[in-house]
Amino acid sequence: MIPVILSGGSGTRLWPLSRGQFPKQFLPLISNHTMLQETVLRLNGVEGMKAPIAICNEDHRFMMAEQLWEIGIKPSAIILEPMGKNTAPAVAIAALTAESEDDVLLVLPADHVISDLEVFHHAIAQAKVLAEQGKLVTFGIVPTEPETGYGYIKRNALQQGGAFNVAAFVEKPDLDTAKYYLESGDYFWNSGMFAFKAGSFLQELNKFNPDMLLACRRALEAAKVDLDFIRLDKTLFSACPSDSIDYAVMEKTDKAVVIPLDAGWNDVGSWSALWDVADKDQFGNAISGDVLAVDSENSFVHAENKLVAIIGVRDLVIVETADALMVAPKDRVQEVKDVVAQLKQHKRSEAELHRKVYRPWGHYDSVDSGERYQTKRIVVKPGARLSLQKHHHRAEHWVVVKGTALVTKDDETILLSENQSTYIPLGTVHCLENPGIIPLEMVEVQSGSYLGEDDIVRFEDSYGRN
Repeated sequence: MIPVILSGGSGTRLWPLSRGQFPKQFLPLISNHTMLQETVLRLNGVEGMKAPIAICNEDHRFMMAEQLWEIGIKPSAIILEPMGKNTAPAVAIAALTAESEDDVLLVLPADHVISDLEVFHHAIAQAKVLAEQGKLVTFGIVPTEPETGYGYIKRNALQQGGAFNVAAFVEKPDLDTAKYYLESGDYFWNSGMFAFKAGSFLQELNKFNPDMLLACRRALEAAKVDLDFIRLDKTLFSACPSDSIDYAVMEKTDKAVVIPLDAGWNDVGSWSALWDVADKDQFGNAISGDVLAVDSENSFVHAENKLVAIIGVRDLVIVETADALMVAPKDRVQEVKDVVAQLKQHKRSEAELHRKVYRPWGHYDSVDSGERYQTKRIVVKPGARLSLQKHHHRAEHWVVVKGTALVTKDDETILLSENQSTYIPLGTVHCLENPGIIPLEMVEVQSGSYLGEDDIVRFEDSYGRN
């Protein structure tokens, strides 16, 4: 089997932790590992697993590669989507990338929680047998409550190996309908996890949506290899129809079967869902960070930078980060997406970026800013190098706090050590490199009429950025 890791989501309902440029699958929400890493690690012990195929937005490519490297995983491919086209094209690209049409693909979103690994592994083994027979397998979560936030799968007659033929995929229901689904025992939550042979999926996709398959094939044939990544052709991929696996194939095929799965699954689609799976104190509070709770119950409190004290609160979600504070009743956390929409409408950076921003060469933290100035703390990994670039609207002062900096300024190259500094005038072509074996830490003070990150003209870049 080949795991196909889908990592295209933006996780807006978990703002302010999850941001456009750092979505929830790259965050350690339930353990010391990120959700992406948990998705891969929970396959340990499953026989016959090949190296995974990972699919992500091109903006997230370095986080994807680094987080897999951290857990010792070398994927067979990291495929970069220039824009999101939903799950069906992503899986089609993975199927076209597989070595053989007989390879069984195990399609897994990168942001789910599954607590009972023994049950999960058994379900995977069942799915493999059925997939090898040409079935398109989905995993239906045994519902525990009348949930209105999920789509459902209705089962039909019993198939072999404990799986059922799929009678229908149904949309998110209202509460009364969800109660009926739960009582009937014939409905499962739609998990978005699948297993099928690459050739079986491509055959059915060609039957029901040949335009999508053709667009995916063309975008992959014209793809370029960039470092460790396969970069799909943007123009050709943009012509691809956008659709989910459910709509494009699973609702139409007569080969769909569903395996019931009762393994502690949660898609962590909201703060209340994260509270459900988090460890709690004796009063039902899920707490992380520096938090003091007095006479408070059933709340989720996450503190990153400050002491957060709560007194007499019930059923609240409180999330504090370096640049944002979000407070909401637990039963209204789905509305967090509306906050993100307003941030985007007003073009505020908090929708996309944290104060601390990760780059392939390291990271920077925007410590302070005001009219015509900005101060950043910059950390460059050993051996890493920023792009050769210039700015039209700002000058920069660099002070080395720790480590060694190799600085290029036009035709001049200088080596700076701790407590030394340099000045980069506006318009100067410059580059920063860490030639040492320890991280380089610097303070950068920018000054000028415009300080946006888009005021960068790159002449040369080790990471293929424009």
